[in-house]
Amino acid sequence: MNSQGTSLSERVSGLVKTLRSEVPECLASGVIDMATGMLLAVETVDSHPSEVLDLLAAATLDLFQGRNVVMIEGLFKERRGVVSDRHYFQEILVNSDNLTHLFLRAEGEEDMVAVVVCRKTVNVGMLFAQTRRVLKQHGRL
Repeated sequence: MNSQGTSLSERVSGLVKTLRSEVPECLASGVIDMATGMLLAVETVDSHPSEVLDLLAAATLDLFQGRNVVMIEGLFKERRGVVSDRHYFQEILVNSDNLTHLFLRAEGEEDMVAVVVCRKTVNVGMLFAQTRRVLKQHGRL
């Protein structure tokens, strides 16, 4: 527990609920632990089979820390003279036929990635602004 007396589980659940309610056109939100590859919490307007949610967590892990992504990050760091264990990619936006998916590493918690899924009609600027605001408001997980 942290100094406010809330557990990690409570903080993650609160973040997911806030993302779901405050990000425009949000249909689902979740938090993935990159150290374990597990989906820690999810809020969605529809029910989804657990296999789909497990695949979301695995795909997020590949998206941020797959072998080729880590190699690209290493090359970018090397070319720019950056010496750090910090991951280079912090935010990734993916558009599908009907949805927009935004994946963001939590500030100061690189092993935690928040994901929000919105209708494709979402204003992308507002999507980024609101998601970043909520993450900042929730602070360290």
